[in-house]
Amino acid sequence: MDRNPSPPCSDAEEEEGDAVGNTVYSKHWLFSVLTRLIEVIAPAEPDPAASPEGARTELDEEMENDICKVWDMSMDEDVALFLQEFNAPDIFMGVFAKSKCPRLTEICVGILGNMACFQDICMSISKDENLGQVLLQRLCDSDSPTLLETSRLLLTCLSQPEVANVWVERIRENPSVYDCVCFIMSSSTNVDLLVKVGEVVDKLFDLDEELMLNWIKNGTCQSVGPSVDDSPEELPDFKIVPCILEAAKQVRSDNPEGLDVYMHILQLLTTVDEGIQAIVQAPDGGKETWSLLYDLVCQELCQADDPPIIVQEQKTVLASILSVLSAMFASQTEQEYTRIRKSKKNDMPLIGSLIRILQYMEGCGKRAVDNSKESKQEETGRTEINEEDFHLKILKDICCELLSNMLQELTKENTLEGLHQGHLNEQTCSCAFQNLLPLYFASVESFLEVLREADQTLADNLEKRFPSLKVHT
Repeated sequence: MDRNPSPPCSDAEEEEGDAVGNTVYSKHWLFSVLTRLIEVIAPAEPDPAASPEGARTELDEEMENDICKVWDMSMDEDVALFLQEFNAPDIFMGVFAKSKCPRLTEICVGILGNMACFQDICMSISKDENLGQVLLQRLCDSDSPTLLETSRLLLTCLSQPEVANVWVERIRENPSVYDCVCFIMSSSTNVDLLVKVGEVVDKLFDLDEELMLNWIKNGTCQSVGPSVDDSPEELPDFKIVPCILEAAKQVRSDNPEGLDVYMHILQLLTTVDEGIQAIVQAPDGGKETWSLLYDLVCQELCQADDPPIIVQEQKTVLASILSVLSAMFASQTEQEYTRIRKSKKNDMPLIGSLIRILQYMEGCGKRAVDNSKESKQEETGRTEINEEDFHLKILKDICCELLSNMLQELTKENTLEGLHQGHLNEQTCSCAFQNLLPLYFASVESFLEVLREADQTLADNLEKRFPSLKVHT
């Protein structure tokens, strides 16, 4: 059976006025399905298919087929408005309260999600406090399809500016949302669900810094989480960073868009001091975060065998990752963190990857990477920067900042290692200098002094190519 079969049409011979709005769908048929839905959750007589507790756990094939048709039809605004007028949300409230059938719950949440795509209906759903609370409780469901549809519904509402604040406040006042979201991120293997939950978290953090700060500081205490038998079960003491990392590991191979979402969540955390501290002062000193991001940059994204155009495709995820690495690197005054990072990973491959990203951006066209220079011409002649160039400029700025900080910390031993491994040579150093100068002059000058100790000839050649670096005595 198809998941969402083709919806029924109104018979031309039926009485006039049976069509829903400007559609060909039948009002009578919709009424009959919703009426049968009410009977499913409140049967007049005991149902032999019901569980011992008296609630059905399975939908019969005909009912599932019909309610799936309603699900499909609800993407039409006229149908969604008709369902709203028929008080379908109240019927669904009854389903959530009484039904023991996961499939039925999933479908009803899915229909609400479709209805919420239309502004007026979304406002009505969002302002219903009882319905709002019940929907948030669905995040503690043990059924992955229901969780997916619930997350989709929440994201739809959070994306509507008129009601976003209603949901942010509601979520802020419900600590169980934090617990359930963390539980999903840390334990689910359903990539689609992880991506959608990640999008919800990303949207929440982007909308409300106070909520993000609360979640950064949060640790649960006797938290109620998903349970298959309605009995509360205590969840672990969740911390947001490990949960985000676990979800990112799950989606990294199967869903590039999902990885982008989780990297952006980490980036949002670094916009506040508490977020950076949550990353670098974790029990492992930030080692797991650094290791994951390091591997993504050095082993998966924008690799040497990729065409330069790959930087266009990966620009947003690279910008997020490098932004977090930059924030972590700048926090290395924490001696324990510095020791852990340096004992685990060699910085030279990362430096080589940063230079390769800059080289690829140059390969994609000088205009895309020189917007910082072009923007200075706005006073005399206005320059328009398209969105793609804007994101590339952000990536370049973040890349240069991290590269300059890392070059400034290189020792002679590190530099010799980089020369030996091929990460540093005249071509790569020239690319680095070209992009770093003149803004990061002090960093380049510091690196050149170390390079002179490691390879005098290379240092002399670079000085000839960049006369401003010549040491005056």
